[in-house]
Amino acid sequence: MRPRRLVTPDPLLPSQVGPGAAAVVVGGGIAGMSAAIVLAERGVAVTVLEAKDHLGGRLDAWPERLPDGTEQMIEHGFHAFFRHYYTWRSILRRADPQLSFLAPVRSYPVISATWPAEDLSGLPAAPPLNLLALALRSKSLTRRELTRADPDTGRALLAYDRATTTAELDSVDAATFLDGLGMTERTRSMLFEAFARSFFCNQGQLSAAELVAMFHYYFLGNPEGIGFDVPNTDHATAIWQPLQRHLEQRGGRVLTGSAATQITPDGPDWHVNTAAGPISARHVILALDPGALRSLIGSSPVAAATAPLLADKCRNLSVAPPFAVSRIWLDRDVASERAPFSAVSGQPNLDSIAVYSRLEEPSIRWAAATGGSVVELHSYSCRLADADEAAAAMRTELAAMWPETADAVVLHAHDRLEATAPAFPPGSAGSRPGVRTDARGLRLAGDYIELPYLAGLMERSAMSGVLAANDILAELGAAAEPITGVPQRGLLAGVPQLPRRGRRA
Repeated sequence: MRPRRLVTPDPLLPSQVGPGAAAVVVGGGIAGMSAAIVLAERGVAVTVLEAKDHLGGRLDAWPERLPDGTEQMIEHGFHAFFRHYYTWRSILRRADPQLSFLAPVRSYPVISATWPAEDLSGLPAAPPLNLLALALRSKSLTRRELTRADPDTGRALLAYDRATTTAELDSVDAATFLDGLGMTERTRSMLFEAFARSFFCNQGQLSAAELVAMFHYYFLGNPEGIGFDVPNTDHATAIWQPLQRHLEQRGGRVLTGSAATQITPDGPDWHVNTAAGPISARHVILALDPGALRSLIGSSPVAAATAPLLADKCRNLSVAPPFAVSRIWLDRDVASERAPFSAVSGQPNLDSIAVYSRLEEPSIRWAAATGGSVVELHSYSCRLADADEAAAAMRTELAAMWPETADAVVLHAHDRLEATAPAFPPGSAGSRPGVRTDARGLRLAGDYIELPYLAGLMERSAMSGVLAANDILAELGAAAEPITGVPQRGLLAGVPQLPRRGRRA
């Protein structure tokens, strides 16, 4: 199994665009910066508008002063940089050609207060060997479960095909689909629950087609294996500052603290209104989170009238439940056997634990100087409505999982709760907007965009940004930026359904 070239540049087209081409990118996260960098490299005069005072979206980072006087960088939350994020890694190589800021996480356990941990690291990369190895070494999955599993449901996991999977499973929620596997509560909790919730949705609110697609993307169709890397320093230092320099060196500019309040068509151009005044360009890419896009189009009546299909799809965009992040500075270290990153199953709120004082240099230095530790708690689909309440609940659950933290003193904490992630509810396939809209010159990018190729999370953001840039390059007569992805179909795609037990041949 090898990566697939999904977009190949036409060798007969020029790489660079002609003079005078300009574009505005609204949103300075992964999607927006991926689009802006590709366009700037090809000669387009790009302006990036970012509402916050720093870049990054849900991958951002900013400084905060601790009570002891030291300054630490706060980040939006732990992110795994999987090795099959080919588009995103290509963008990151503009900041660091060797990706030297990324270091492997060698252990990736799923932990529970009830059952022994499952470690998903170290599996063979190629399916079906990875599935077989998991079945053989799993403490949860039994041979009896495998032999008694419903054949049609099991086949669906191995037979991902965009059209077929969507037709069969998009109207089904992930919880119902997993019920069909017939797994025990332990197996389902340890091997499926943590995976499903990492997409910011509860199983009952997630399309089964999306679950199968992501299972193929991250596990069964992933040529690189399930291992991942993490930055050895904060995201601002490792990613956003060098990417901004790269963009500016190619004539692009970044305007932070510049929220777009309205977009308006004006002949062949678009006006993007900000508090500092309008900015005009022939090409605009809206690289916003789904709620922000819905709000911007809702406050732009002329644009909505110009692009009625886009306006209709934006009204129907779903935002996932809030996610909570609590980064805490403790007066002592956690137990030496704790993994740098652990997925958590079976807790009401706590979904993952990242020990930053074992992951990135700034936190490692602080811990060495103080004898403490820096720990981040994450609830991907939080049931609580208040950041303080969510943080307190997660810390209580942490103490139940890791008893050595029960008496630890919290020297400082940064708690946040926000709803900016996309939802993929049952029946939503085909209802989300794509990169190209029904208004000429207006494109979209983000991790909720309907893409022609399979990708997830950060890679979906980066791929959407490059596809938006490619659409502009095509209009300007320039060659596309290449895009590589995983195999787009599963091992059993196209194989007829297996006979059910008791069904006559």
